[in-house]
Amino acid sequence: MAQNGRHVFTGGKGAVKMWDIGERLGLVSSGAISPASSTAADGTNGRVGSAEPWSPVNTFQCLKDSYVRSCKLFPDASTLIVGGETRTICVWDLNSEKVKTTLDCEAEACYALAITPDCRLCFSCCSNGSIVIWDLQNEQKIAQLDGHTDGASCVDLSGDGVRLWTGGLDNSVRCWDIGERAELNKYTLESQIFSLGCCPTEDWVAVGMENNNVEEKYVLDDHQSCVLSLKFAHSGKWFVSTGKDNVVNCWRTPYGYRLLRSRENGSVLSCDISSDDRFLLTGSGDKKASLYELSF
Repeated sequence: MAQNGRHVFTGGKGAVKMWDIGERLGLVSSGAISPASSTAADGTNGRVGSAEPWSPVNTFQCLKDSYVRSCKLFPDASTLIVGGETRTICVWDLNSEKVKTTLDCEAEACYALAITPDCRLCFSCCSNGSIVIWDLQNEQKIAQLDGHTDGASCVDLSGDGVRLWTGGLDNSVRCWDIGERAELNKYTLESQIFSLGCCPTEDWVAVGMENNNVEEKYVLDDHQSCVLSLKFAHSGKWFVSTGKDNVVNCWRTPYGYRLLRSRENGSVLSCDISSDDRFLLTGSGDKKASLYELSF
């Protein structure tokens, strides 16, 4: 979701679509959109629903016919970085609507991406277990972090921007010093790691696992299948987990009181939160994106 609160980007097979939700969000406050059936833990509705069709305002063809696994937008919405089930990472100039450059991750797939707040560095998690560090200004690889013995599946930056956290299909979570480009800690868990998120305001990391659990300091076991995505609110007060069980959960940080539970029609593959923590966007396996308005 763009910081302007107006545009969102969704990835599918060989393309990223851009949507303008500004006009539709204006209808929310007027009551023109009726809530869907999702219900928060306190009984209040948490989802924005509408029978009106949505149409993308732009489509960016990329990665040929490969599926997009991750896309990262610069804060000023000038650049979009796209990675997926191919060795090519595309860097789009959104102002000219053209590919600025492509990067070769030297692996069969790029599973996840992260960028530093100043947009100078990009981190790509590769199917061979490596994390590649890219200099976006010079458009070149400058370092590689090795340690995962299977695919590196997820990544996030600590709130202070000093450390990089990665999760892997080797059941490990690793913490890296970005400046030194060295591994600081390794944590071995009980199953493959599919998602993780760093709290932006406190020293918490939440981890979503193949065995249905979300682990922070506490184990949250409400999902009935693997946890596919995880995202902290910008306030750090709550986070979202989504699963192959079609469920979206919102949890209070850190102890895991459930604020919202919603069931969708397919596996919920991804999620993002608006900069004001008001809206939650999810992408599911039934080729739909769902927009939630949150009241907590």
